[in-house]
Amino acid sequence: MSTHASYKGPADCPAVIPVFPLSGALLLPRGQMPLNIFEPRYLAMVDDAMRTDRIIGMIQPDPESPGAAANPKLYRVGCAGRVTQYAETGDGRYLISLTGISRFRVESEIASVGPYRRCHVSYDAFAVDFEPRAGEEHVDREGVLKALRDFVESNDLKVDWAGIDEAPDEALVNALCMMSPFGVREKQAMLEAPDLKTRAEILIAVTQMELVRGSGPESPMQ
Repeated sequence: MSTHASYKGPADCPAVIPVFPLSGALLLPRGQMPLNIFEPRYLAMVDDAMRTDRIIGMIQPDPESPGAAANPKLYRVGCAGRVTQYAETGDGRYLISLTGISRFRVESEIASVGPYRRCHVSYDAFAVDFEPRAGEEHVDREGVLKALRDFVESNDLKVDWAGIDEAPDEALVNALCMMSPFGVREKQAMLEAPDLKTRAEILIAVTQMELVRGSGPESPMQ
């Protein structure tokens, strides 16, 4: 199922989309995000998305402007994704996968009597998101891999190094950012990075800071 057949630029994307506020969830263009949907309002959101263009916007609540628990204030930038996998479970949940299309900026939130939130959004600032592998030639791949190796060794993790070696730079950087265990602000900084090179630099810097914090004064990273 092609995600980009109908979405070749900002003008092709819907201006009003449902949004799913979720702290720590980072979706990036062409990235894959699995979701386990069980809350009634988000089940309704998926139902409506499947009846229309299958688009859902992932966005993080802003921890510096918390707002009401049931209706938290949101960051201004999120990422729209299309439902590319969908399954129902026997206990009423949906297991879906979103494939990232483009980042968006929230222009306004739409007052709605429905159970979930919708926003009027603009993709104009993120035209680069529609260009697969844009900026790969500027990525410090060795720096990314070194940060990953150090993090893996420090945390005694196992990774598929063969798969990593085969991954193009865009897929590698975006997948590592999406899977990273870092906080809301760090994830938002990765999302809002102006280009792939900057996103990779943020990933390296955040990983190094985490290693320093976890290693103490004898850390070789210092």
